[in-house]
Amino acid sequence: MSTESARLKTTLDEEQAQIMHQMYKHLHAHPELSMQEHQTAAYIQGKLDELGIENFICGGTGVVGIQRNGEGAVIGFRADTDGLPIAEDTGAGYASTARGTLADGTEVPVMHGCGHDTHVTAALTAAARLAEQTDAWQGTIVWLFQPGEETAAGAKAMLADGLWDKAPRPDIILGQHVFPFAAGSIGLTPGAAMAMADSFKIILKGKQSHGSQPQDSIDPIVLGAHTIARLQTLVSRELAPQSPAVVTCGSFHAGLKENIIPDKAEFTLNVRTFTEDVRTHVLDGIDRIVNAEAMASNAPKPQIEIFNSFPKLHNDPEQTEIVHRVLANELGEDKVVEIPPAMGSEDFGALGDAIGVPYVYWFFGGFIPGDAPAPVNHSPHFLPDYELSLATGVRAALAGLGHYLR
Repeated sequence: MSTESARLKTTLDEEQAQIMHQMYKHLHAHPELSMQEHQTAAYIQGKLDELGIENFICGGTGVVGIQRNGEGAVIGFRADTDGLPIAEDTGAGYASTARGTLADGTEVPVMHGCGHDTHVTAALTAAARLAEQTDAWQGTIVWLFQPGEETAAGAKAMLADGLWDKAPRPDIILGQHVFPFAAGSIGLTPGAAMAMADSFKIILKGKQSHGSQPQDSIDPIVLGAHTIARLQTLVSRELAPQSPAVVTCGSFHAGLKENIIPDKAEFTLNVRTFTEDVRTHVLDGIDRIVNAEAMASNAPKPQIEIFNSFPKLHNDPEQTEIVHRVLANELGEDKVVEIPPAMGSEDFGALGDAIGVPYVYWFFGGFIPGDAPAPVNHSPHFLPDYELSLATGVRAALAGLGHYLR
C-alpha cells in the first residue's frame, strides 16, 4: 500500500455534502419513539444495501452493518436512532410533524430533540466514504445503529438478541454525540464519563377522607412532601462532597379535588451516580426513607418500582488518550479538550462492557461559534447547524476509525 493511498480523506466534496444534508433532513422530519424505530431501521438498511454492506436487524429495531475490507482490526461504531416525545418548535422547513404512541397508549408529538438524526447521518456518510476508499484502510467495521437509547432499552435489546454472537467481536467500540457547543470542536473524558441512572415510581398509600376531617385520614400528600424533602438529604447529608450524586423528583400526582384528601399519591425519582458504592448507598437510602416516612405517618407500606436503569459509561483511559490525539490531529489541538464527567446518562457503555472490550465516547459541537447560547438537548428548540455539525461528526468518525484501521 503506497503512502498516498494510505491517506484516508475525511472531508466531503459538494455533491457528497448535499447527499448527506438531504439524508439528515429526511431523518429529522421522520423521528420515531424508542423501540419503535421501524421506518428508521428500514431506511438505514436501504442505505447500507446501496453501499453493499452486509446488515441485519438486531434487538427489534436496531440495525447492524458489517463493512469488511480485508484482514485487520475489528472496530465497532455506534449511532443511536430514536426520537423523543417532544413537539418541535424550531421553525425549520424540515421540522418534524410526526406523532407516536407511548407504551401507556398516550399519543404524543415526536422530535429528534437529542440529535440522533445527526448521529445516524454521520455514520452512514462515513460508511459511504470508506466504501469509496478501500485502498486507504483494512479491517472490519461493525456499524451499530442502536434503538432505544433514551429509555436504556436499546443496548439491552441488542445484547439479548445475540449481538456479539451474530457480529464480529470488536477490538474497541467508538461512539459520539452532538452537543450544544461550537461546531468543529470535540469534548471527551477519560474514565468515568457519564453517570449511571436509575428511575423509580413511588406509590404512597393513605386513607381518604373529607378535607374538613383530616383526623379521619392518612394524608399521602403530606407524607409525600415529607418523603421528598427527606430524600434530598441523601446527597446533602449522607454523601461526602467528593462523591457526586443527584436525586430528582420529576413528577408528583395526587388527588382530584381541593376538599378531598386522597387515598394515594405517586411520584417519580431519577438518581444519578458514578460509582457502585454510591449507587448502592443512595438506592438503599431511598428504600429506607420511603418506608420510614410511611411508618411515621402510620400509613400502609409503600410500593417502590424501578422502571429503567442506565449503566455506567467509563471510557478506557489509554484508548481515550489515543483518540484525543487522533482527533486533535484531525481538527486542531485547540479544538479537542478534556471535559468533566457529565451527570447525563447513556447505555452505550453496555455494548463494550458485555464482552469486556474498551470503548471511547466523545461529544462534538453542533452550533455556530459565537452565536447566542444554543438550546440544550431535549429542548423543543434543539436544532444543530446541520452543515457544520455533520462535517464535524463525519471527520471525527473517519479520523477515529482510520486510526484503528490503518
